[in-house]
Amino acid sequence: MTVYDETSDALLTQWLPFRTLTGAEPGALPLYCLPHAGGAASAFRQWQRKLPGVAVQPVQLPGRESRHRQPPYRLMEPLVSDLADAVLADVALSAAGHRYALYGHSLGGLVAFELVREVRRRGGPEPVHLFVSGSDAPHITYEDGPPVSGMTRAEVVGLLRKLGGTPEWLLADQGALEMILPAVQADFTVKETYRYTPEPPLAVPISVLPSGSDPRVAPEKVAAWREQTAREFALHPFDGGHFAVFEQADRTRAIVAEALRPWA
Repeated sequence: MTVYDETSDALLTQWLPFRTLTGAEPGALPLYCLPHAGGAASAFRQWQRKLPGVAVQPVQLPGRESRHRQPPYRLMEPLVSDLADAVLADVALSAAGHRYALYGHSLGGLVAFELVREVRRRGGPEPVHLFVSGSDAPHITYEDGPPVSGMTRAEVVGLLRKLGGTPEWLLADQGALEMILPAVQADFTVKETYRYTPEPPLAVPISVLPSGSDPRVAPEKVAAWREQTAREFALHPFDGGHFAVFEQADRTRAIVAEALRPWA
């Protein structure tokens, strides 16, 4: 566990590389955004300055972009523990009065869910809303096929091509693949080794944004997210594949903005 204080601004900036560039007014509600497996903070960069009253804070995990020299996590527990340190430290520095929200896509949705539970166990301030896209409910058994952690490079590239969201030029660049594949396989290992532990439902509203043609997420397993909250639950279906929420970003941001309107 990392302890943050007023001297730890550089450590917070590692997790939140755009924290001073949100373009939001003082007191805006922080929205911490967690990317998909192998994804980086830049996936949410274009969301900044486009949600009124909300300070979009893309999260950067080790092993990519500005943290590419740091080894990526391969297990959920240490990832969530260290992430909770960073988020709670940033929330304490925020002018939003300990209010914040979380958005997670694919693996990021699962990480965001476990982050809320870790914060609850610590007795910290829980988010005002949790948004999830591209992810089965955590308590539902899933079968994604052969473990990605054991795939060859060609097999991982084939999977990424099937899912979409990764530019073809990147998949064809051997040097670029050397940089991104370790984080991709480590992130999938986080999911593949994850074991859900039953706890009471969250006292946090949950909005789920599923895609109708997502090859790795079944509609019935998405709807089961309803069981993870004792508060409001909303389902916002999208047409398209695994990355439809980014391809239809205007609609995604409108859904988020409407849900956060009472606090933004």
